[in-house]
Amino acid sequence: MSVLTVENLSQRFIDKQLYQDASFQLNKEDHMGIIGQNGVGKSTLIKILTGTITPDEGKITWQRHLKVGYLDQYANLTPGMTVHEFLRTAFAELDAKEKRMNQIYTDYAANPDDELLEKAGLLQEALEAGDFYEIDTKIEQVATGLGLDAIGPDHKVDQLSGGQRSKIILAKLLLERPDVLLLDEPTNYLDTNHIDWLSDYLNDFEGAFIVVSHDYEFLKRVTNSICDIEFGQITKYTGDLEHALRQKEANHKTYMKAYEHQQQHIEKTKAYIRKFKAGTRSKSAKSREKQLARLDVLTPPGNRTKAHFEFPYQFTNSQILLLVNDLVIGYDKPLLKNPVNFTIGKNEKVVLKGFNGIGKSTLLKTILGIQPALSGDFEVAETVQFGYFEQELEWDNDHITPLQFLMNEFGDKRQKELRQVLARTGLTAEEMVKPVKLLSGGEQVKVKLAALMLQPANLLVLDEPTNHLDDDTKDSLRTALKAYEGAVLLVTHEEDFYDSSWVDHVLDVEKLLK
Repeated sequence: MSVLTVENLSQRFIDKQLYQDASFQLNKEDHMGIIGQNGVGKSTLIKILTGTITPDEGKITWQRHLKVGYLDQYANLTPGMTVHEFLRTAFAELDAKEKRMNQIYTDYAANPDDELLEKAGLLQEALEAGDFYEIDTKIEQVATGLGLDAIGPDHKVDQLSGGQRSKIILAKLLLERPDVLLLDEPTNYLDTNHIDWLSDYLNDFEGAFIVVSHDYEFLKRVTNSICDIEFGQITKYTGDLEHALRQKEANHKTYMKAYEHQQQHIEKTKAYIRKFKAGTRSKSAKSREKQLARLDVLTPPGNRTKAHFEFPYQFTNSQILLLVNDLVIGYDKPLLKNPVNFTIGKNEKVVLKGFNGIGKSTLLKTILGIQPALSGDFEVAETVQFGYFEQELEWDNDHITPLQFLMNEFGDKRQKELRQVLARTGLTAEEMVKPVKLLSGGEQVKVKLAALMLQPANLLVLDEPTNHLDDDTKDSLRTALKAYEGAVLLVTHEEDFYDSSWVDHVLDVEKLLK
């Protein structure tokens, strides 16, 4: 049975045709993944399905009386509210029923009436059916599964990082137990253990879901159907991701042959029209012109070039670039029970791992001097030049364009050079002059990586740089980091992004403790 039907969907985004006359269904048993390159319209599709965006054309039909849950990573959080209070709002309807029931009992005490008792009894049954008296247990289970216990239930939501915000919003969504889940990049801020927990949760989920993700390992574990967005079309494949990718490759070859054949036909027809439009065969030329006008022209293949990253190296004679000695990190109180100790030598590639919330990002910010240490110290060689990638996609002005951003940051560079660097990340000329708020998450990451390509450094500090990136762009980033002459300190939850062929050490924060 279909719970969602999408018919003849067309959507244009400024200069780009995202989909043209696309149709597909989400069935009750579907655990569907959405794949495609950065910027093809995956997140836009989710917003269309939720009604946030009205499509140019097409019809979206949901099964009636269906509760649809959407992972909105930009949801407003009430200042002053604690994490536990926010998660509790997932049960607002049950809380309201309990409040009505208590009021009825209060009214009954003042005016005994069997009808009041009957109403209270019905509300009591509804509360028990909704597991009202197990709410705190459920909150604790989900919070632990997603690593929110490391943040603490009393932590104020307006003091959370971008990654922590995303996690509590996901937790609330799961606690609401909708009939259908719509998840846009749910693993971006989760570490391996929490991805394992989410995978198990989704595999046990009785309803349908749609998940947008660039994490193919995650998709392999949780999906039984795939929708691929390419060439302005949305193609649904039944079966696992590997089957879908094989079928996609075969379809791609077929499509390209058809596209090339049609283009040759169009060029020959145009040449005939130009040659005979005013001559003795003008009637025939006009006839072909009409035929050409009615032709259903295939969408051209994406003209996006593959990213080619290259990070400039600043030479250093120092053999030890960073020495961390009994360092205690945190804010009001330590994030770790014990101090941290490690070193990074010249040209070393190091991965920093550990469960989410343990303080990896805070450790990086402390080393960079952004966040003060609580105690202990660290030594940075005098010749060290840092290059820093921060995982949150936050901009001082989200109306600024990528080109304007780089011009502000690197005023000594010519505009031509800045455009060339942006182009090497795979951004198109049109995307360079769009406000960053209109770019996809992957395109915004490319802007930040472009800035790194303009800063000579000998120690790259990268905090989850693969979030939002498609597979091709991740490959290009991996190649660049392998080739980089300097040292790298990398935080990533994607264990398939690195291996021993180019990473010298994997440091588990939990095992760095003395």
